[in-house]
Amino acid sequence: MAAEIHSRPQSSRPVLLSKIEGHQDAVTAALLIPKEDGVITASEDRTIRVWLKRDSGQYWPSIYHTMASPCSAMTYHHDSRRIFVGQDNGAIMEFHVSEDFNKMNFIKTYPAHQNRVSAIIFSSAAEWVISTGHDKCVSWMCTRSGNMLSRHFFASWASCLQYDMDTQHAFVGDYSGQITLLKLEQNTCSVITTLKGHEGSIACLWWDPIQRLLFSGASDNSIIMWDIGGRKGRTLLLQGHHDRVQSLCYLQLTRQLVSCSSDGGIAVWNMDVSREEAPQWLESDSCQKCEQPFFWNIKQMWDTKTLGLRQHHCRKCGQAVCGKCSSKRSSYPVMGFEFQVRVCDSCYDSIKDEDRTSLATFHEGKHNISHMSMDIARGLMVTCGTDRVVKIWDMTPVVGCSLATGFSPH
Repeated sequence: MAAEIHSRPQSSRPVLLSKIEGHQDAVTAALLIPKEDGVITASEDRTIRVWLKRDSGQYWPSIYHTMASPCSAMTYHHDSRRIFVGQDNGAIMEFHVSEDFNKMNFIKTYPAHQNRVSAIIFSSAAEWVISTGHDKCVSWMCTRSGNMLSRHFFASWASCLQYDMDTQHAFVGDYSGQITLLKLEQNTCSVITTLKGHEGSIACLWWDPIQRLLFSGASDNSIIMWDIGGRKGRTLLLQGHHDRVQSLCYLQLTRQLVSCSSDGGIAVWNMDVSREEAPQWLESDSCQKCEQPFFWNIKQMWDTKTLGLRQHHCRKCGQAVCGKCSSKRSSYPVMGFEFQVRVCDSCYDSIKDEDRTSLATFHEGKHNISHMSMDIARGLMVTCGTDRVVKIWDMTPVVGCSLATGFSPH
């Protein structure tokens, strides 16, 4: 359980402040306690723990509570000091934490799902606990009565959730790669739209209610920014991770997006620049540059007595091209491509050296990251994962120090 305390040198990297060890299985959630030197963790080892920083600089568990089933999701509401813990058996349990964070009292159990709970959000205004699960549904329950208000089912496992407190809109990501926007009512809901763009299951969502931007990370290693407030369907693609994007946090004040992936990658994206949308891929029976047929174009192959070629796509213009006409690779950060991707020869020639300047910084967390959360006011981040380790980071060298106090993620 020893913590590694480091000084805070002026660098452009996240600074590891503490490392907490002690869980016996994967840590599924870790949350920083606002205005306290403490962390709340939930684990597959069936324990909820509250860790407080001692005078020695080490974090020790002031609360150690064992659950009936592995803990799969958690949320904490600091104003009321209520913790909601989702479990592998589908139940959500509510606890109240004492003011000194040394005692935790059980409040009630919510039979929210029939399978593993994947995400939880508590709305104090509505007194709802909203959750998604592997029983392919989103449910919302009344925290006063403990009764189920309503459910909505999907075709796939519901994997992640975000919620707009003011408008009562919920965003639900699922394993099919879709994001569904729902308007929740007391005992019913309506489907507003479905967002499709990822080629893999949705792993995480982040909603910024100020700019009305939705960010999604997926198993296709990519992030998409959806401009919900613009109502024009504008989307921006961000590709820089080499593994599944597991967690996101948008810093509205500094216009930066922090993302973490399962290979330990931590990325900080500059969103305060004019970015270009990636083009839709065009379809064609022949190369749109040299007009050679693709291998399924039997007629043109017969007429020209040539072998068909494999189809590729230029990431910059979206044209369908053959390998010979797209032999070059280039990064193009303004379109979200932080590493080199296939571009056609003419697009390659149009990209200037300054166009290749990165608009993101990439860092190594040095452990599997399955969940991340930030205390934006203090510039702190906590990461956890299947390696059973919890790490606390100083992010101010990367995201800047001029963060307004009192602004924290919901």
